[in-house]
Order: sequence, then structure tokens, then C-alpha cells
Amino acid sequence: RDSRDRSVLTRFHTTRPWLEHNDARMNLAIALTAARYGAATANYTEVLRLLKRTEPGSGKQRVCGARCRDVLTGQEFDVKAKCVINATGPFTDSVRKMDDQEVPNICQPSAGVHIVMPGYYSPDNMGLLDPATSDGRVIFFLPWEKMTIAGTTDSPTDVTSHPIPTEEDINFILSEVRNYLSVDVEVRRGDVLAAWSGIRPLVTDPNSKDTQSICRNHVVAVSDSGLVTIAGGKWTTYRAMAQDTIDAAIQAHNLPAGSSKTIGLLLQGAEDWSPTLYIRLVQDYGLESEVAQHLASTYGDKAFEVAKIAQVTGKRWPIVGKRLVSEFPYIEAEVIYGVKEYARTAVDIVSRRTRLAFLNVQAAEEALPRIVDIMGKELNWNEQKKKEELEAARKFLYYEMGYKVKSDQLTDSSEITLVPSDIERYKKRFHMFDKDKKGFITILDVQRVLEVKFPSAFFFFFNFVLLFFSAVYSGHCLRS
Repeated sequence: RDSRDRSVLTRFHTTRPWLEHNDARMNLAIALTAARYGAATANYTEVLRLLKRTEPGSGKQRVCGARCRDVLTGQEFDVKAKCVINATGPFTDSVRKMDDQEVPNICQPSAGVHIVMPGYYSPDNMGLLDPATSDGRVIFFLPWEKMTIAGTTDSPTDVTSHPIPTEEDINFILSEVRNYLSVDVEVRRGDVLAAWSGIRPLVTDPNSKDTQSICRNHVVAVSDSGLVTIAGGKWTTYRAMAQDTIDAAIQAHNLPAGSSKTIGLLLQGAEDWSPTLYIRLVQDYGLESEVAQHLASTYGDKAFEVAKIAQVTGKRWPIVGKRLVSEFPYIEAEVIYGVKEYARTAVDIVSRRTRLAFLNVQAAEEALPRIVDIMGKELNWNEQKKKEELEAARKFLYYEMGYKVKSDQLTDSSEITLVPSDIERYKKRFHMFDKDKKGFITILDVQRVLEVKFPSAFFFFFNFVLLFFSAVYSGHCLRS
């Protein structure tokens, strides 16, 4: 590894922390901006099938709408349209096949796992990317929301609404991260605070002669029945993607339209935002500086609306803004405001209105009861509904945000995956305690080495430590 050519290693530096991307907030801001300009938006809505009509004269079938279902209530309804645009990411092909069962797939879904670790793993204003890892996949780690985000794996996957991170992928990322840190820094599995898997909708161009090669940009295609599909692309080109798609729709359906307005159009919250906006929140409302900075960077000029509904703390300072959990700047008022912005489940709040589930899955679990209580008041949930929401959110954290793989590390039946350097380090520590070479260590051994008499309250804790060392040394829990 030391002799590997690192000429491709890339470091990038920023002195502006507000440039960190909050993809969930940006996605919501786009929808809210569209609504402001007259769009009818709906979340938790599933397309069941496409509606078609026969074109007079030619007799061709043309797509003219969709049969939809409200996932939360089960109600079905039709949406009629002159043009239907398929912008469904990894689900692109499932909608295309509603139009034509014989159409070949163009989407090649790829799973990418990310992990979040404590902020001390990365400088506040610097990130690192290496496209030449041990097996050729890209690895990066960079500061994000005062933590460190690291990733990513890249492997073919089935399309699902609930992708799950695997222990194998998490350990791959950890093993690669070790290559870039000082030998003094111990990269520990226990430092993984959250983990998740996402699906990249890599696509081939149906308009190209080479239908097997992956298109690195976005693809716009119009079917014989008039279904417009936009697939591929990335966040940094989303406005170009939208403009190309609308241009294709206008041309395919002879729609009356003026020139594109996307250049210079500000998203929700951007109108009166400035880097010092948070100071006004501190001065005018009595919010903590950290909370004010979070609100300003997340909601832009809409942060004042959140501050207005923030609860009084009853303390000398801060005056308003009760935190959901002490170590993160998310406040209870954001739950209320999240409901105003179409949040309908507790999962919406912990993952799509705040990023708590992505930053620390255990902290998110701790905040859930209070979140459910607040949402219950806003949405008139009864006790049974609140219980269901709590269980659904915990299931989400357990399977999709890495709580399960984290918990599995602590069970008796789980194997402990250690690299050779870990094994040697624990052996040395074991021998440090096992002076008499008994093959096991006792409380007295620990007391003798540390020269401390431990209170009885720590008895069970040290029993756990002793069992761990003994298991590691004996090899019963090792997997090479």
C-alpha cells in the first residue's frame, strides 16, 4: 500500500462550511419552490399505472395521465395531463414498463454505502477523495454537519425502497480509511455512528448505438406514446436536467411555453439569506449561536418562521429553542415546522427534515418519543397511531440506518471482525494484564496494573471487559 501511486489522491479545501450539501433539504426546497410558482405537489403518492387515450386519426396510444394511490390513506385517484414526465431515479424502468412492457431496461442500479464517524476523523475545512483504492473503488471522507462522512462502496443491487447497509461494506470503508490516517489514530468499528445504503440510478442511453455503456450524464428520452423520461444525472447539474427535460416535453407535445426561467431563480429560503443571518436570530429571539447557525444554513430566510414558534426554555440562556437531543442543534420547533412542510411520519422528521438519523442513529432513537408526541399533537394522532409511528421509526433506524449492524456487534452470537494489526494490539494489552500467564485475567489483575481499586458499581463493566479480552485472545470470536 505504501508503494502505491498516490498521484490521483485529491484533497479539497473550503473555508465556507455552509457549502456542505444537505440533499434532503435541497430536495424539499425544490418542491416548495415549485409549489410557490403554482405546481400541485404530493408526497407519499404512488403511481399504479399510466392512463392512455387513442389519438384521433393515427389511432396511436398516447399517455395522458396516471392512476395514483395515497400511500398513507389508500385512496386512489387519477391525474390527467397533456404530458407525463418520468423522473423516478432508480425506479425509472418500472414506470417505463407501465408504458411498454417490451422496452429494454436502461437503469443499472448501484448500491453505495456511507458511514458517519466523529468529527475528529476529518479537519473542519478539508476533505479527501481517492479514486484508486485497494480494489479500484472510490473512497472519500470529508466533514459534514460537524461529523465525518466516509464512503463509498459500489456494487450492483436490486431496486428497493428500503436499501440496507451490510457489515461487509462498512468494514471495507473502515479498512480504506485507515490508510489515510496517522498510525496513532485507532479507527474503531464502534465509532460508526450511522450507516446507510443508497441506490445510484446509473443509466445507458437508449438513443445511443452503444446501449451497454454507462452514460455519465443525464439522458432524456421520449417514447412512442409520448412518455418523457429523465434518468441519470447528479445534483450539480439538476437545473440543466430540468431544462432539458422540459424542452423535450414542449417539443414532443407542442406545448405553449416561453423561455426557461431557471437561471437566477432562487429556491425557497434564499431570497434574504446572508452569511450573518444567524446573528439576527440570536439577537432577536435569544437562540443559541449553534442552533441559530443551523437554522440559518438549513432554512435560509425561513429560519425566522421556525424561531417564531420555538418554545421558551425557562432558562436564563438560551431564551427559546428546546433541543431534541443535547449534542445536536435540532430543536422541537423544527418538528412543528416540519409538519407544516408536509412531514407525515416520524421517519420524515429524523431523516428528511432533520439529519439526526444520518448523524447518530442512537441519538435519533432517543429523540423519537418526543418527536412522536409533538407530531401527535399537530396531526391529531391517537395513542395507537403514536405507537405505530414509534415502532415504524425504530424499525427504520434498526434496518436502514445501521442500528442493526451496530447492535449485532454487541451480541454474544456475533463474530468480531479484526484485522491482524487489531489482533496483535489486543494480544499485547491482554499480556499486559495477564502477568502470570494464566490465559485469563481477573479483576485483581486489572486493579494491579492500573493501581486503582474500583468501586463495586463498576464490577459488571469490568466483567464485560474481561470476557472480551479472554474471548479475543482465545480466538473464539475471531474471524480472519
